[in-house]
Amino acid sequence: MASLKQRNSGLVQRRTEAIRSAADKDRDSAEEEDEARRGEEDDDDEKGDSKETRLTLMEEVLLLGLKDREGYTSFWNDCISSGLRGCMLVELALRGRLQLEACGVRRRSLLSRKVICKSDAPTGDVLLDEALKHIKETQPPETVQSWIELLSGETWNPLKLHYQLRNVRERLAKNLVEKGVLTTEKQNFLLFDMTTHPLTNNTIKQRLVKKVQESVLEKWVNDPHRMDKRVLSLILLAHSSDVLENAFAPLQDDQYDLGMKRVHTLLELEPEKESAKPNVNELMWAVVAAFTK
Repeated sequence: MASLKQRNSGLVQRRTEAIRSAADKDRDSAEEEDEARRGEEDDDDEKGDSKETRLTLMEEVLLLGLKDREGYTSFWNDCISSGLRGCMLVELALRGRLQLEACGVRRRSLLSRKVICKSDAPTGDVLLDEALKHIKETQPPETVQSWIELLSGETWNPLKLHYQLRNVRERLAKNLVEKGVLTTEKQNFLLFDMTTHPLTNNTIKQRLVKKVQESVLEKWVNDPHRMDKRVLSLILLAHSSDVLENAFAPLQDDQYDLGMKRVHTLLELEPEKESAKPNVNELMWAVVAAFTK
């Protein structure tokens, strides 16, 4: 009788273990299916976003400023140099490499707070890594305004000239050549030859232009904090670099007026107030404040 009870209990135990094992297998297979589904969704997103999503803010701003056939920016544009340096700071902040120091109890202004290196992990972009290295190694830290000037070489201090990032436009153009967006040519300008980078992949340029246009037209949300941070940064920095107009030039008059009206709505925002709201990138607003002060 005792042996019969033992056999029965052993049978129940084996059945219980089998049920648990089957349940574990079902759970594992369900998790694998979820992971596979998420992976497929990510792949679909990457395919849907196309190559243009892999451009940095600097490359996007430069691409908006380049003349398609001539392959160079306007000789009269004296804003794009500092604008590109601002793009670098915002790009590093969006990638989690930089942040502003704490505002403190007295709530110091954005332009008085120092830029802090949050992570020195390589970004895979030579220009960004070069800028990140300078910021990490500089003690005491500098403000956003100072870094824009230092990276542009706009300093009277000869001991800080080594911070200047040289040939930024040419290096960004070469990045775009490697990504199949531009090509390289030589043009003769009477007294000198100049390397130019005409557009070869108009699809990527048009997708970029369309993204900017739609953000203030069809996809306008009337709230900067509901906008994608990268798109918002692109609009504000493209304006600071004096290239935003190029994205709206192809529009009909009524669309152009509406788009520019909404852009001016964004430009009239007060960076100090906007940066105090939750889930914002303070450094991005600090860069905007540096260009609009």
